[in-house]
Amino acid sequence: MNTMIQASAPAVDAAAWLKALSRYRHPRVGRSIFELLVTIVPFAVFWFLAYLSLARGLWLGLIFVLPAAAFLLRLFMIQHDCGHGSFFARRGLDDWVGRLLGVLTLTPYDYWRRAHAAHHASAGNLDERGVGDITTLTVAEYRSRSRMGRVGYVLYRHPLVMFGIGPAWLFLFKQRLPFGMMRSGALPWVSTIATNAAIVVLAGVVAWFIGIGPLVSIHLPIVLLAGAAGVWLFYVQHQFETTHWAKGDDWHFPEAALHGASHYDLPLVLRWITGNIGIHHVHHLSSRIPYYRLPEVLRHHPELASIGRITLWESLKCVRLVLWDERSRKLLSFRDAAQVTTAA
Repeated sequence: MNTMIQASAPAVDAAAWLKALSRYRHPRVGRSIFELLVTIVPFAVFWFLAYLSLARGLWLGLIFVLPAAAFLLRLFMIQHDCGHGSFFARRGLDDWVGRLLGVLTLTPYDYWRRAHAAHHASAGNLDERGVGDITTLTVAEYRSRSRMGRVGYVLYRHPLVMFGIGPAWLFLFKQRLPFGMMRSGALPWVSTIATNAAIVVLAGVVAWFIGIGPLVSIHLPIVLLAGAAGVWLFYVQHQFETTHWAKGDDWHFPEAALHGASHYDLPLVLRWITGNIGIHHVHHLSSRIPYYRLPEVLRHHPELASIGRITLWESLKCVRLVLWDERSRKLLSFRDAAQVTTAA
């Protein structure tokens, strides 16, 4: 696992870091337009190539589904930056680009943006779990559950559910209604219903030209692959051994942002496809920094690169980490948690 010990990380000086990062918060409009074009054009090209390939057999067409899914994931990262108001730094423009991209990603933009803002405001806070995050129990909470409650949590955290069934449920069904915000005013409802209507219209137009079968055969696996990759990224950015959780007065935003989110140090190609979202600790500390400027932060402040750093190989081992131990202040596997309990 990640061998970095939290206690050895640089101390968090909120005012100093926020001031230092403020210079990176300004997007470059030309660069933002370029980023959008070099993402949506290849997505459209690979989608069309997948359609053309269907005439020669489904499996050949699926060859192009993988790169199309990669670019759809990147479109979601642009939508993500729009939600933070960091892509164009023009609220109206960011919002409408985000809403339009939400039709392709099957994500109601305004509904998602509100849930994601709650995640940023409370990440790592044991008293504020449940909105826009992955359910994480403490060892004590898990032990206090009934047998069926423990079985339910084990199933929820199983990789097949978390990265297979979970993304399908989230993108195909859960986001069709504003679950969790049913009584939070009109905006979540307008967002989900309007996005659903736009999806139906766009799907109807495409199906009119190519047929419903090819449409489903192409776009469904694209969405599921991109969704699974997105859930994986969100998972490893907060579910690593030395992440940070606290409650009450022990929770402080800067410390939670910097030590509760990982620096997922990916290979260059994957870093580009994922919109540098792996530099997640910096993003949480200053979410108004556009994703294409995050590498600048690490170049100018190399001391940030070692905080919460996990490699691609190390991230695979994070899947088994499921319970927060408040005594050791680490995420543990079910087996390790049982041994801690036995030793106690």
